[in-house]
Amino acid sequence: MGGGGTEAFPDLGRHCEHSECNQLDFLPFNCDGCRKVFCLEHRSSKSHDCPKSDHKSRKVVVCETCSASIETTGCDEDAEKAVMEKHEKSGDCDPRKKKKKTTCAVKRCKEILTFSNTCTCKTCQLKVCLKHRFPADHACKKSSSSAVPEGRSNNKFLSALALRNGKDCANDGRRTTPPPSNTPIC
Repeated sequence: MGGGGTEAFPDLGRHCEHSECNQLDFLPFNCDGCRKVFCLEHRSSKSHDCPKSDHKSRKVVVCETCSASIETTGCDEDAEKAVMEKHEKSGDCDPRKKKKKTTCAVKRCKEILTFSNTCTCKTCQLKVCLKHRFPADHACKKSSSSAVPEGRSNNKFLSALALRNGKDCANDGRRTTPPPSNTPIC
């Protein structure tokens, strides 16, 4: 029953061709195998038991032992298991090759770092998660060569101010123009 639309809009949408559904769908899917129209729920080959499903489709399985990507063909799980067993017996499957996922450097934080949630501290160069990106959140160990202690910078300012002795820095103590008077000129 592949007709579509309503009485007012006969060309709008299509009915799902699944025998038990017949839902009117305004964004229908066409099956590549049987060329029938299906709704979102029945669009996959497995959900509508497509007789011409593509058994030559490619699929990638990741080995849990060594993190290698293995391409398989076929949709059934037996073929996947056979390919995985062949990979494990081939000698290419080495547990030492497994990629270790980096986690946040903060103690007790188990956040896995990815390219989108990794921050590098500008002070200590530590890679941390977004939650611990501020120096106070990851107990940042400031290196003495790159950062000036807070008390020392304050002392520098006070000593420079004391050296001025009340002099105006711009004129070196000499005034060329008389100071402005507060009396208005009439």
